[in-house]
Amino acid sequence: QVQIVESGGGLVQPGGSLRLSCVVSGFTLDYAAIGWFRQAPGKEREEVSCINSIDGRDGRTYYSESVKGRFTISRDNAKNTVYLQMNSLKPEDTAVYYCALDLPDIARLCREEYYYWGQGTQVTVSS
Repeated sequence: QVQIVESGGGLVQPGGSLRLSCVVSGFTLDYAAIGWFRQAPGKEREEVSCINSIDGRDGRTYYSESVKGRFTISRDNAKNTVYLQMNSLKPEDTAVYYCALDLPDIARLCREEYYYWGQGTQVTVSS
């Protein structure tokens, strides 16, 4: 029933910007925990950002040190879509980016685990 579709990936030059979208169906974002992850070849999966949405209002957000100040997570409840705005992109940002979804854990900023996952979208930063 729950469906997650990521989009917006592609090829971009260093210093450029990209906005990833995560369209969710069968699950309201008014009460949800959303995480953005990335997986590069030969490296562990990394959670780059998360946000808890409770009663239609965004909670606190998390950003990894590698993306802090450059990436911004947000949501549009009317469109049931979560975004990851990626600015000042670097070659090391190259990876497959995944959107993950679950109910929020009120005791944690990000969930320890997520139940629903999208298929991923490729981001390549190269000149």
